[in-house]
Amino acid sequence: MVRVWQNATLHLPESITMKRFASPLLAVLLTVASALAQQKTVTIATVNNPAMIELKRLSPKFEAENPNIKLNWVVVEENILRQRVTTDISTGSGQFDLVFIGLYETPIFAKRGWLKEMGNIPADYDINDVFKGIRDGLSYKGKLYALPFYGESSMLMYRKDLFDQKGLKMPDQPTYDDIKKFADALTDKSKEMYGITLRGKPGWGENMAYVSTLINTFGGTWFDMKWNPTIDTPEWKKAINFYVDLMKADGPPGASANGFNENLTLFASGKAAMWIDATSGGGPLYDKAQSQVSDKVAFAAAPIAVTPNGSHWLWSWAFAIPNKAKNPEAAEKFALWATSKPYIKMVAEDAGWATVPPGTRQSTYDNPDYQKAAPFAPVTLKAMQTADPTNPAIRPVPYTGIQFVGIPEFQSFGTVTGQNISGALAGKMSVDQALKDSQAAVGRAVKQAGLLK
Repeated sequence: MVRVWQNATLHLPESITMKRFASPLLAVLLTVASALAQQKTVTIATVNNPAMIELKRLSPKFEAENPNIKLNWVVVEENILRQRVTTDISTGSGQFDLVFIGLYETPIFAKRGWLKEMGNIPADYDINDVFKGIRDGLSYKGKLYALPFYGESSMLMYRKDLFDQKGLKMPDQPTYDDIKKFADALTDKSKEMYGITLRGKPGWGENMAYVSTLINTFGGTWFDMKWNPTIDTPEWKKAINFYVDLMKADGPPGASANGFNENLTLFASGKAAMWIDATSGGGPLYDKAQSQVSDKVAFAAAPIAVTPNGSHWLWSWAFAIPNKAKNPEAAEKFALWATSKPYIKMVAEDAGWATVPPGTRQSTYDNPDYQKAAPFAPVTLKAMQTADPTNPAIRPVPYTGIQFVGIPEFQSFGTVTGQNISGALAGKMSVDQALKDSQAAVGRAVKQAGLLK
């Protein structure tokens, strides 16, 4: 039997020998097996904003180009993201390979040695095309620690059709007195039409992002030059009473639970006449696939009260690599891909130029296709260029940051203050009590930090 088997094997036609038949298939199998064996999983923590959802949707194109890299997405609400990322990075648990953070966290985390430097940027990435203000904000001691996915300031979005119907005209630079007058005229609660919608959801990066700009322009500050808290002051009381009264008179019900995404939905569904929030809201509102008012929305500068200083914020959601990331090289490769010029073009081809990640690259704003498709672009660019984190208030302060205070303790006391103000908005406490409690909490925080003697 052995002899017969050997003879049969020797006399098989060449066309079906193992060498001829299996060679191409074997090569494919070996390639696949090798790729799987070498595949790196990059776990990404990101916020559930429209631009990030689009990134996740397009990310299989990156995986197809890089079969040795698998992306694992953790997409969560903004407050949850910040809690999980801060915990992961500060404890060095290595749960995430790539995280979304911003201008507040990046220099603080880098100073503490929690982030890897973005030091392998190729020439064709064109880092100098990225706005200098964003690059500087994502750096520490002259070294870049995060790559910006999109940048933003804040602006006023409004329904030009409703303004026309009421014979109202939006000035080039509206004031908060204008906003109150317009909101009163446009509110019709019987038809679920609200004159204005604003953030109320508590959190240092949620309601306090907007509320801090309101405080600034009303002449308030977080601290004096000796780090004494200045929250329980006439300026804060005037600003927060204005905010609470405006929202009670002209805002939607349940406003204390509304953040960026909830207000975006309200405005896009035609239930709000005005919205003051991130300039990144312009793209979704102008996108017919996402907005019922895409042909009715117009844009203006964020309102001012007694000073323009700090009336509009500066922010960037950016990719950073934790120092304990398990696959940092693969993470950096994806971050470079997702923040590149070709990615911006990819989004434009997929969903239109109005929806591309804004606020990061000069080339985007120089592009005639973007200029034509995004009427909010000039407002965004001007707001970002005039926002000055080094001069956020009407008088000198010991901190930098417009919608945040650039010290590690702000994440805690900013959230506590946001909870108190949200409570006042919901009617659970008076404005005076909210500010008194916040003053005490902030005072304790800066004393523990050694800033207040």
